Amino acid sequence: MSDAHPSPAIEVLEAGQAWETDAVIIGAGPVGLFAVFELGLLDIKAHLIDILDKVGGQCAELYPEKPIYDIPAWPIITGQEITDRLLEQIAPFGAKYHLGEMAVAVEKLEQDDGTTKWKVTTDQGTSVIARCILIAAGGGSFQPKKPPIPGIDGFEYIGAGIGVHYAVRKMEAFRGKRIVISGGGDSALDWTLNLQPIAERVTLMHRRDDFRAAPHSVAQMRKLVEEGKMDLIIGQATALSGETGHKLTGVTIEDNDGKEIHIDADTFLPFFGLTMKLGPVAEFGLNLHENLIPVDTEKFETSTPQIFAIGDINYYPGKLKLILSGFHEGALAAQAVFRYVFPDKKLRFQYTTSSSDLQKKLGVK
Repeated sequence: MSDAHPSPAIEVLEAGQAWETDAVIIGAGPVGLFAVFELGLLDIKAHLIDILDKVGGQCAELYPEKPIYDIPAWPIITGQEITDRLLEQIAPFGAKYHLGEMAVAVEKLEQDDGTTKWKVTTDQGTSVIARCILIAAGGGSFQPKKPPIPGIDGFEYIGAGIGVHYAVRKMEAFRGKRIVISGGGDSALDWTLNLQPIAERVTLMHRRDDFRAAPHSVAQMRKLVEEGKMDLIIGQATALSGETGHKLTGVTIEDNDGKEIHIDADTFLPFFGLTMKLGPVAEFGLNLHENLIPVDTEKFETSTPQIFAIGDINYYPGKLKLILSGFHEGALAAQAVFRYVFPDKKLRFQYTTSSSDLQKKLGVK
């Protein structure tokens, strides 16, 4: 594995603005990032939209430190490392990013010259107009798995550090708060340990006294409990109290003996993992096959011209859900996108090893 190094900087744009570019990529995982490279070699500018607040998709969100063994030329590389390496590779092309935003609508725009553009709108009010769309959304958008607590939706995201949150974006928002954390994996334990020093009180709750997290994290947590610096309750949350939409005041827990325990709380953080859902992509008007998007194997274009699907979200006979397959698909899709973006230009295939023009774009000549 390569040595750790800081993630390259990217340009994240403010939400709620209107933009225009050549191509919109929905999904900023490895396949979406590599598509920036293939498009950039052809002078095609791109914006990327991702529901996560960082790039890397499933690799960076679910297993940033998990080793991957089937990336060409990398005998072993982690999810975060492949993300960082791709960001380095595409840096010369100046892609723009819309993070923490979900693409919710696609609108066809007929142009005066008889051509077509597409307008992609996000749940944050951002709009991006482009000639082509590349859907690289993996299995869809990440959605938190919610505990089955009646009325939980009414307490979600009430304010910074208040109410029910499924992720910690800024630790400082939770300073001085009474926090109940639910879960037994790495996320639950990591945030228990990180928030305990700044919170008024942290209570960790899990349905059994057995944790899936790293052993050293579990040992640290148990030491804090022994020292009286935090609480551990074996049980499950059954109810939330407070003013719906305005304030959370407590969490009711049923322990393994059936006894109800009420914990005063400003914040409830359930870490039950993430699930993948096709989400709004299903409403884009594309033909679907078992919640996947059928494409041709020449251009990886969907049933709708100028809209492409690459990576795990697409379907065709013989499809393999591998990152390297998505890279291949992105390369061929980029060739087809060129013909839509530059209809009057001749597409000339070139190799990066021998083309001085491509090497100049990459900043190596």
